[in-house]
Amino acid sequence: MDRTDKHQIQQQQQHMSLAKSARHRCNEWCFLCFNLLLLLLIFRDVPSDITIEVNGGSFSLHKFPLVSRSGRIRRLVAEHRDSDISRVELLNLPGGAESFELAAKFCYGINFEITSMNVAQLFCLSDYLEMTEEFSKDNLGSRAEEYLDSIVCKNLEMCVEVLQQCESLLPLADELNIVGRCIDAIASKACAEQIASSFSRLEYSSSGRLHMSRQAKCDGDWWIEDLSVLRIDMYQRVIMAMKFRGVRPESIGASLVNYAQKELTKKSSLWNPSSQTKVDSNLTGHEKLVVETIVSLLPVEKLAVPINFLFGLLRSAVMLDCAIASRLDLERRIGSQLDVATLDDLLIPSFRHAGDTLFDVDTVHRILVNFCQQDDSEDDLEDASVFESDSPHSPSQTALVKVSKLVDNYLAEIAPDANLKLSKFMVIAETLPAHARTVHDGLYRAIDIYLKAHQGLPDSDKKKLSKLIDFQKLSQDAGAHAAQNERLPLQSVVQVLYFEQLRLRNSLCCSYGEDDPKPMHQSWRIGSGALSAAMSPRDNYASLRRENRELKLELARLRMRLNDLEREHVCMKRDMAKSGSRKFMTSFSKKIGKLSLFGHSSSRGSSSPSKNSHRTDSKVIERTCASTE
Repeated sequence: MDRTDKHQIQQQQQHMSLAKSARHRCNEWCFLCFNLLLLLLIFRDVPSDITIEVNGGSFSLHKFPLVSRSGRIRRLVAEHRDSDISRVELLNLPGGAESFELAAKFCYGINFEITSMNVAQLFCLSDYLEMTEEFSKDNLGSRAEEYLDSIVCKNLEMCVEVLQQCESLLPLADELNIVGRCIDAIASKACAEQIASSFSRLEYSSSGRLHMSRQAKCDGDWWIEDLSVLRIDMYQRVIMAMKFRGVRPESIGASLVNYAQKELTKKSSLWNPSSQTKVDSNLTGHEKLVVETIVSLLPVEKLAVPINFLFGLLRSAVMLDCAIASRLDLERRIGSQLDVATLDDLLIPSFRHAGDTLFDVDTVHRILVNFCQQDDSEDDLEDASVFESDSPHSPSQTALVKVSKLVDNYLAEIAPDANLKLSKFMVIAETLPAHARTVHDGLYRAIDIYLKAHQGLPDSDKKKLSKLIDFQKLSQDAGAHAAQNERLPLQSVVQVLYFEQLRLRNSLCCSYGEDDPKPMHQSWRIGSGALSAAMSPRDNYASLRRENRELKLELARLRMRLNDLEREHVCMKRDMAKSGSRKFMTSFSKKIGKLSLFGHSSSRGSSSPSKNSHRTDSKVIERTCASTE
């Protein structure tokens, strides 16, 4: 006999064994159905001998089919065998009367469908009634568990439905690991969908390199809408499992945004930054729990959620008086990406105090402090030469410039508030470092609005406000307005005029041709206040201060020389009165040879100033610097 014949004989034997087992199973099912049919025919005419009470409902049943499947009912009947128990009350039955009716049908052999809407109740009920394999083969517990593992856990929507049913079955559903299985299945399914979607977005560029195409919304994030129906505690556990599985932070953020918008009430006031409508104070603790939970679930990555969503959460947290830790966490997150915020985002209404300011200035101040600290920490982590490099497009400096404009607009918006104290206004203006504002037009506008709205402000407070402005960094239009502004202190107006004269002289110096002789002071430049694009903020600020100091010294020398000329003029008049015109001309030519208006001597043998001239020079310099500062 060859190998082919042996193989055919083995196949025939396998087919025969399979046929025998199939006939055996068919006989078992026929026997079972016959017995069940017999039971139905018997118990249809037999009066009930036991009444089961469940949550106010009564079921008139028979002991035999119940004790054959349920270990709990069997034990209760056995304990009261002598008294012939006829009534049993089942307290705290999972799923209530509706679930017990399905269990009773199962005991009587009546068919019903196990679905995702009842499998959790049946699983918990089978554990409560002890309907396990120990008392009957293919009992309700094993049937429910098999359906859960083979059907439910392979479908994300069904897992969500089971989790919804488990909300009323805790903690038993947790002890039976129904919740854990569904959560793991959801996280695994979402992660797999994300990976599949990422592969589908791979494409080749024109250069032949493989890259991932950008889409507004990932195709693998269809589960976001399904999760929004879960209760907050279940939702929290699902999101934490997704984070552990490695689901993309952007997908987590999108799910949090969608869930918050559906769960929180009064969306028009919580999520619309420009809305100032009053919200009912009768807010439930559920909303507070939702806000605090969502804050704890936020991804650590920047820009994983929109910044306007973070501001919306912060408004809700302030209004609902959430935990301080949640509010501080939101302020820190907002501060780390404040450069992408808008003015409407910063206008957080003040909810708590009736006589307080219209807007929550303290919260904005803490956000600015977080922004500055985050900026400093990033600079410390990077190379120490970041500030001293010649790179004109430093990310931190770009963010500082954006935030400075945002803060100036915010100050201008809150300045008309009559309840806004000077200290709060100044602390917002002084939070950013000095090199953040390249132009002080916005700050000047905000201070002018504040002075106009608070006309009873003392002169000392006006001087404090004016010191915030670097008049050298005003544009030409702002400088012209400040020079005629009666609300500013006189000293500030003088400073504006002084810097305007320096700017005018600088423009005149720049008009010289390249071949023309230039005065020595032409090398000192006074710009409109904008930082040089080729220098770092620290170097540029130091250079501006050095130029300012040198210009003050030059102005003092010019004034000193003017005083010398006036004194010589008086002496020449006196000489004219004493001697004739010939002696006067000789004396005049000698004096002119000693004095040079711009400090350059054309004669090689010109003498240096005298000691008295040195003393006069130092006194005039000190007086001029004191008057200008």
